[in-house]
Order: sequence, then structure tokens, then C-alpha cells
Amino acid sequence: MSALDAEILALLRKVSETAILPRFRNLSAGEVEDKGGNDPVTIADRESEKLLREGLARIDDTIAFVGEEAAHEDPSVLDWLDRPCWIVDPVDGTRNFANGHGPFGVLVARAEGGFTQSGWIYDCLTGRFCSAHRGQGAFVDGERVTAKGTGRTPPVAAISLVYMEEARREATKRHIEPKYALVDIPYCAAEQYPRLALGENDVSIFERTLAWDHAAGVLWLEEAGGKAARPDGSPYRVDEHGRTGLLGASSPALWDELAALYAHL
Repeated sequence: MSALDAEILALLRKVSETAILPRFRNLSAGEVEDKGGNDPVTIADRESEKLLREGLARIDDTIAFVGEEAAHEDPSVLDWLDRPCWIVDPVDGTRNFANGHGPFGVLVARAEGGFTQSGWIYDCLTGRFCSAHRGQGAFVDGERVTAKGTGRTPPVAAISLVYMEEARREATKRHIEPKYALVDIPYCAAEQYPRLALGENDVSIFERTLAWDHAAGVLWLEEAGGKAARPDGSPYRVDEHGRTGLLGASSPALWDELAALYAHL
């Protein structure tokens, strides 16, 4: 494990133990709010984002900080995504966390030029630590990993329909779902991306593609040998914050099959 990875891991572990896990199954009514559209935020989200901002500034204070909660309070923060920046989801899977169950985690990425250069995924309940740096491979707890599929026929798909418009949701059910063995989505990108590389799922469809949800996972999956890209094959950019649609797969071949189906929606 590199010195930077070790430093990031220490920070994520500390934030989890200090601001997140003490609140797990211990939230009062006033400590959970709805940001709109069934998108909850808790005191743990806000406290952990503050700690992450301080901790990442100690590592490198020369680049911008784009946190989910900061961007919610001030949308102009999104303008920083096209420059060197940290991208942070302080509690990914807040809906699960607020309801007292897993999975949930912390996502941190470092981006430059609109693309993720480094990404880290921390599972708060298990301590699993995924890391990746562009061109250097993907790792779990310091051990290099290579993406593998489930080997099942039909392939296993986790398809997020939550943010799709009704017509698109119905089209997905007609044209794509029958070709796969469907499993429930975890409502947590910090869990879904590892599932795509570690033999649990073969493909995924994401409609909403916010940078803090996907910056770390896209890089990690691709460095493992899987593929994540826009449905038209273009690469995922963190600064396209108004764009929807993202496909992920444990291999380029499985991605191609999914994209071909998706093109007919």
C-alpha cells in the first residue's frame, strides 16, 4: 500500500469511527432531513464531510474541495469539478444508514482535467478499503485485484430504476431486464462498484451520475479490468454534472452487450 493510500485509509477510518458509526442506529428525529426527492441527509453526513475536508486539506490544500453537502448548500461548488479537486461523498448510502442497516461507506476521489486520477472506497461496517490510481491497477486492502464476472447465464444485473422517468423505466423493464438475472441494488455506490469486480454482479445501469457517487468507483472498476462508460461509449467525466446515464460491467464484453440493448431504449 502506498504512503498516500495509507494516509487516506487512516483518515477514512478515523472519520468513520468518529462521526459515522457512533450515529449508526442512534439518530434522533431531528438529525435526519430530506434534501428533496427522497434524498436524506443526516448529522453524520455533515460532520464527516467537515472532518474529511480538514483531513484532505492536510494532505493537499492546493486543490479544491467538492463535497456532496457543500454542493447542496451552494451549487456553484460544482464549477470546481473542471479543475484539480477532491470529490467527497461523506456517507454514501445515507438512505441505508438512516434506516439502520448497511451497506454504507465513504467515497473520496482526486480529479484533474475532468477525470478521476485516484479513488478510494471505504466500507464503514467491514473496513474494506478499495483504492486505485490511474494506470496503476485496482486494490482491495492493499492487494491487487482483477475484475471477474459471476460466470452465470444469464448474467447478473443490478439496475437502478430509482431516478428514471416512468417511460424510460418501463422501456428498461421491457428491453433489458428480461436478458438478465436481476438482483436488488444496494442503494450504495460504495458497495455496487466492488460487486461488479468481485464476482457478485456482472452489469449495472445507473441513471443519476453525480461525481461524488461515481468518481472513485468508475476509476477503480476500470483499473481492475472492468468497464464503466456513458451508454454511447464516451468516458465518464466528473465535470458533466448535468448528464445522466452510466453503464458498468465486470468486463468490456459484458459492457458491449448491455450497451447494445440500452441503445434500443
